[in-house]
Amino acid sequence: MVATIRYEDIVKVPKALLHDHLDGGLRPATIVELAAEVGYELPTTDPDALGRWFVAAADSGSLERYLETFAHTVAVMQTGPALRRVARECALDLAADGVVYAEVRFAPEQHLEQDLSLDEVVEAVLAGFAEGTAQAVEAGLTIRVGTLLTAMRHAARSQEIAELAVRHRDAGVVGFDIAGAEAGFPPTRHLDAFEYLQRENFHFTIHAGEAFGLPSIWQAIQWCGADRLGHGVRIVDDITPDGALGRLAAYVRDKRIPLELCPSSNVQTGAVASIAEHPIGLLRDLRFRATVNTDNRLMSGTSMSREMSLLVETFGYGWRELQWFTINAMKSAFIPFDERLRIIDEVIKPAYAKLLA
Repeated sequence: MVATIRYEDIVKVPKALLHDHLDGGLRPATIVELAAEVGYELPTTDPDALGRWFVAAADSGSLERYLETFAHTVAVMQTGPALRRVARECALDLAADGVVYAEVRFAPEQHLEQDLSLDEVVEAVLAGFAEGTAQAVEAGLTIRVGTLLTAMRHAARSQEIAELAVRHRDAGVVGFDIAGAEAGFPPTRHLDAFEYLQRENFHFTIHAGEAFGLPSIWQAIQWCGADRLGHGVRIVDDITPDGALGRLAAYVRDKRIPLELCPSSNVQTGAVASIAEHPIGLLRDLRFRATVNTDNRLMSGTSMSREMSLLVETFGYGWRELQWFTINAMKSAFIPFDERLRIIDEVIKPAYAKLLA
């Protein structure tokens, strides 16, 4: 029964994560140490207080103000060793939370202030993920991390970042993304990059339908060819109160286009009013390809286990629903089909079968 699902039990079950930002998941203590090394001034140097500051600062109800908090994390991620450390700790933290597969994204163009090249930035992060994965295995944990390279939608480097992603596709980069403020910066501004990626048979997702509505989703899918929607929560605008689907919503469901839903983050940025009013419940009932994600663990003070726990508390979900979200995410991952299937059949399903027995 649902009442038996405890947070500590959720931590133990295998989880798959598709939408997590590297610069949104640093340990507060690490930020303090890295800032001291480079002489960067933080709002506070007390790790616990800093963690609380990030959550409070992100609770503005505005995506633009939410994004301002990243100035502090990006500032301390400008050297190879710093990037490597942050990536290593990211893999370890996710593994400790029971995440067996994660796609973590970051924007290489934001880490060039200390004269690193784009390739050096990517190589440092990939090395960190490899180290963290190896250390997790030594600790008896299992995780695979795929990397997404993000281009900033207000900038003009998307083609360059797309080529960078393809260049590192055999080293751990599994996909591409664009992120940043949606309003005024439609995905069609980066059409050349998306057309290039399609010619290269490469996967990409697009932040769409978070702070901006249905036109953002429509452009991401129909003009740009996105494999997945980063957030996509505003697809609910094309669904009537009685559950009737408009043409765009029906297309998204029919095509099984994955929605990278991030409940806590969506509340913080004002995309939805509360967890209880989050359309993830409706989208699950209507059998969209809905997935659960963290977005920015530092800014939301969250984890995959916490996000799932919130859904259990709010919607009364049990292990069957949590398995459904997990398998949805794993089905939608940007790694080869046989590798996805192996994790589903050998890791996820056996663990949940014991709980459902």
